Amino acid sequence: MIRSSVTRAAAALAGTAIALAAATPALAAEPTGTVEHAGSATAIDGSYLVTLKDGTQADNAVAQRLTTRYGGTVGKVFGHAVEGYTAHLSARQAARLAADPAVASVEADQIVRIADTQTSAPWGLDRSDQRALPLSGTYTYGPSSGVTVYVIDTGITITHQDFGGRASYGYDAVDGDNVAQDGNGHGTFVAGVAVGSTYGIAKSANVVGVRVLDNNGSGTTAGVIAGIDWVTANATRGTSVANLSLGGGTSTTLDAAVRRSIAAGIPYAIAAGNSGVNAGTTSPARVTEALTVGATSRTDAKASWSNYGSVLDLFAPGVDITSAWRTSNTATYTGSGTSFSSPHVAGAAALYLAAHPGASVTTVNAAIVAAATTGVVTSPGSGSPNRLLYTPSLSS
Repeated sequence: MIRSSVTRAAAALAGTAIALAAATPALAAEPTGTVEHAGSATAIDGSYLVTLKDGTQADNAVAQRLTTRYGGTVGKVFGHAVEGYTAHLSARQAARLAADPAVASVEADQIVRIADTQTSAPWGLDRSDQRALPLSGTYTYGPSSGVTVYVIDTGITITHQDFGGRASYGYDAVDGDNVAQDGNGHGTFVAGVAVGSTYGIAKSANVVGVRVLDNNGSGTTAGVIAGIDWVTANATRGTSVANLSLGGGTSTTLDAAVRRSIAAGIPYAIAAGNSGVNAGTTSPARVTEALTVGATSRTDAKASWSNYGSVLDLFAPGVDITSAWRTSNTATYTGSGTSFSSPHVAGAAALYLAAHPGASVTTVNAAIVAAATTGVVTSPGSGSPNRLLYTPSLSS
């Protein structure tokens, strides 16, 4: 009898619950908005900037009312340069607040630093941060942490002191393993120009060595494509850049591999080549979706051996460049080539992505081309754009 009574009571309660459920409308999902710069490498956890829509005056009462509605605490209220306030919120609270009709935007607070200046800078870096000659002897640069440059080359000496622990192995298409040790020096040099603490454009970016050329500096199209394929599979879209300081005859398949990698969201800087011919006759330099780079000297003249033509996007320093070398953890080397112009631009792309994480390839490329100094390259070659790399504005 007791068991039966309990069973009947449970059934009655269950029926009531079902009836209530049927009578209660489903709760709509709470609206959320976009929180700008959420997930940025420089975002400050839990701290947000709230801007109110036009016509809503920011004061403490408004800020408290909005923040109380969604949770969190008010920090500083603004009312002059901007109508808004700071708030300490969880990520969920920030997203809910961003959807409020009175709110124009919610933005993650970020760390801001003074731009560092390198004295006695290598001339290529020095030239990249000023509009005109003469050289100033310094290089002023922005942050680049949180971005990775993939150097598809002869490998990297990852223990070199100029990388400061930021270098790692990716893939070795020559030996078929993941130890992309540099037995030539070219890849280490290129990596140093891109991210070296002394010789590099983007001094706090990470670098990954992808070995597709052997110790003699030679490789196959298949090997290069294998390296590009690995990068495409492993790089993170919006925080990665690839550099190809290599080339040869035309290859539709190689060009297609680069294009597909770019379509996956990875910007590419590519050396124009050193044969003094139109770069449109070589692969992968002729890939128009990439940033193809010619070489200039200390006097802003196109290097006599630099390839040229309409497939170029810009020039960068490439004569008598000094960078890291493979023979020891402190070794350096001075050389010339569009191979060393290209990583200047790869580093520039890293600077841009550090300031604009998640930017599309089209946006990255357009920013670098638009920032370049125009009209200073002498004898750029038939069809070549007269644009020289300029980096300061890329970090803002």
